[in-house]
Amino acid sequence: MLPSSISEEVRTILSQKTGDNKEITGARPLSGGSINDAFQLETSSGSYFLKYNLASAYPGMFDQEARGLELLHKADEIRVPEVIAYGTAENYSFLVLEFLDSATKKKDFWSSFGRKLAALHRHSTEFFGLDHDNYIGSLRQYNNKHRRWVDFFVEERLLVQMEMAGKSGLLSQGLRQSFERLFVRLEEIFPEEPPSLIHGDLWSGNYMVDEQGRACIIDPAVYYGFREMDIGMSRLFGVFGSEFYEAYNESWPMAPGWHERIEICNLYPLMVHVNLFGAGYVGSVESILRKF
Repeated sequence: MLPSSISEEVRTILSQKTGDNKEITGARPLSGGSINDAFQLETSSGSYFLKYNLASAYPGMFDQEARGLELLHKADEIRVPEVIAYGTAENYSFLVLEFLDSATKKKDFWSSFGRKLAALHRHSTEFFGLDHDNYIGSLRQYNNKHRRWVDFFVEERLLVQMEMAGKSGLLSQGLRQSFERLFVRLEEIFPEEPPSLIHGDLWSGNYMVDEQGRACIIDPAVYYGFREMDIGMSRLFGVFGSEFYEAYNESWPMAPGWHERIEICNLYPLMVHVNLFGAGYVGSVESILRKF
């Protein structure tokens, strides 16, 4: 059941935004969210998507997600749901987004998606990172700025997750040494490329098909990073359509060796899964490290 304090706060915000007295006429629970509660809100001005949680659970999560969505929206390359509102109501924090109906995929869904992602990745800045931290799943994601990708990847991605796993007893001394041996080689493994605006958590559960049959990306963990991080993540838990990768590479070819390199990129999301879900993912990390 949607807390009444959230209903009233959202109703007030929507009324202020439109100048009309809006009424919430229904709230239907939605499945799929493992962290937050989600609802389809029915109002006198149409439907909205809302998710909420205790404000103390993940401080700043929704305003940081909203900033990431707005950054992707501003790039205007691939659809993201419009941010309507975010805020707090008593002990809760919430995020209200445009509600998207879904249709069947267009014939060129995957190739169009690949081209649009390549166009998004063309958006760049002078540093790797972001001007604020955010979340990946329920874990804090640190985005301190670095001039070099290798430094950012090691210090803001892998070492953070290694420290967390070590405190939980999930990082053996042997695994730590394997990571350290890899760090020495990263300079020769990663090509020199400018920072790319990336989704940051682009697995198969974080895209949807909109009402026009086109791709829409949701639940981002945005930062400026190495673009193959998105490509790697897209292959980690269910590979996207082959046309996706072909169209991406036609639009902006990845440097030779990308098939092998994205395994190293995936050490980050795999270590996130180690810290979220336990030792069952350690074997995948060990397998990648053995190869390199």
